Amino acid sequence: MVIIQSYPVAVVLCIITMLCWGSWANTQKLASKKWAFQLFYWDYALGVLLLALLLAFTMGSTGDGGRSFINDLVQADGRSLGSAFLGGVVFNIANLLIVVAIDIAGMAVAFPVGIGLALVIGVLVNYIARPQGDPVILFIGVGLVVLAIIVNAFAYRRKSDGKSAGVTKGLLIAIMGGILMSFFYFLVANSMTGDFFHPEAGKMTPYTASVIFALGLLISNFLWNTFFMYRPVSGEKATYKDYFKKGDTKLHLIGILGGVVWSLGFTLNIIASGQAGPAISYGLGQGATMVAALWGVFIWKEFKGAPKNTNLMLAGMFLFFIAGLGLIIIARMA
Repeated sequence: MVIIQSYPVAVVLCIITMLCWGSWANTQKLASKKWAFQLFYWDYALGVLLLALLLAFTMGSTGDGGRSFINDLVQADGRSLGSAFLGGVVFNIANLLIVVAIDIAGMAVAFPVGIGLALVIGVLVNYIARPQGDPVILFIGVGLVVLAIIVNAFAYRRKSDGKSAGVTKGLLIAIMGGILMSFFYFLVANSMTGDFFHPEAGKMTPYTASVIFALGLLISNFLWNTFFMYRPVSGEKATYKDYFKKGDTKLHLIGILGGVVWSLGFTLNIIASGQAGPAISYGLGQGATMVAALWGVFIWKEFKGAPKNTNLMLAGMFLFFIAGLGLIIIARMA
């Protein structure tokens, strides 16, 4: 399988993850103009699995190091398979909550708050499980990211003047999703071998783990997404009949594209974790909060009409994000 052998290359893969994770929700924005996010999410889940399988049968089955996808899958033990699958289940409910929050409160707020919390707690959990990098530098960087999240929340509150019940509801849902999401990466990392060149028996390589994760996501969709379809937190009820009658080819492809983009970022990220370590790899990938905020501010104009000095707060938010992510990178080099 294809294995990354240098930390700088791992950082590049994490930056790609950041762009992917911070951008996929734009496909939801596009699709939500014509149908419910719950219907979009079925195609998204399918896209995640399709890309994981594609990478597993290509990058995961070529090269001299590690095990090929099929061989790796056959030898994986129940504990590893269960951990990666559960990672997909946990991610799915967390991601659905954040998608709901985006639908209610907007991308510039739901992503920084929800994914920002997932970054902070997730880095802590993954570092405790596998400590790699200077903890002081790493957690100062995480602290700056927390500060960026707080500044962003205050900026959005100024924009809404604190009067919108919908924004408050969206923020609460984003917080719930962020807390749950902080644990999915640990579950997947726990299913993987530490040495990709000489994989441990029973454990999985990143390519296999990403496929099992994607299966957990798609299968659990019949539980989590069905609930949100028939008991929506916001908007109208959606049905399976709507999925087949209301969706055209373009809408389905938009949803699949969203899943493909997210899945590409995820697989590259867990490949990078071999050199960067799970805590740093995950932390850098979740810099997606900044990318999503950029989309929300400059493309979707979610802060249009806000008080003028709100722009200063947003500039400060981006500076704190950049400084924090820079320190997270340096932490592995110290």
